[in-house]
Amino acid sequence: MPADAAARRREMVERQLRERGISDERVLAAMERVPRELFVGEELRGRAYEDAAMPIGGGQTISQPFMVALICQELGLHGGERVLDVGTGSGYQAAVLAELARDVYTIERIPGLAEQAGSRLVEAGYGERVHVHVGDGTRGLPDRAPFGAIAVAAAAPEPPPSLYEQLGPGGRLVVPVGERHEQRLQVVVRSPEGPAVLRSVPCRFVPLVGEEGFDGR
Repeated sequence: MPADAAARRREMVERQLRERGISDERVLAAMERVPRELFVGEELRGRAYEDAAMPIGGGQTISQPFMVALICQELGLHGGERVLDVGTGSGYQAAVLAELARDVYTIERIPGLAEQAGSRLVEAGYGERVHVHVGDGTRGLPDRAPFGAIAVAAAAPEPPPSLYEQLGPGGRLVVPVGERHEQRLQVVVRSPEGPAVLRSVPCRFVPLVGEEGFDGR
């Protein structure tokens, strides 16, 4: 890896993540390993380690590094899980998840973005560790369920019921919930009594489009 990119990644981890409260050492190590510059366009590679969301086409964005790290930390992964990543986008979050879990399945509704993400994942060395699918992310991938964790990188009016049903016992769904321009990142756990919301923090994501997202309203 280029020395300057590795240095910028280390600086990102220390200043943008650790100093702002990301404390899971596995997540911090994963964020330091994944080359974010490979998941943005050539014209943005010099800005790849800024703590900002950036456009990737199709009206979609690559999430800011802090939010990717927060989602991964809230999933509480130990390494043996099967994980579903909803809203592949650039493929960056799927790559980070691949450093943290055993199997990663990711689903994207825009075929062009899914194809581009697949190519970038191969370039970054994750082609065999991340399985890219095209479809309605709000419906998940029932034929691959159950999942130990599900990460959603777009905002929904409520946690999509299909995604919750695809969690295994004790599994976690991390999803931005709210209106189109203002949400809270919720951590929903599957329990015998039903969905349990552990906590939520303010956030802002692009809308989750699909049958159980904003299109379904």
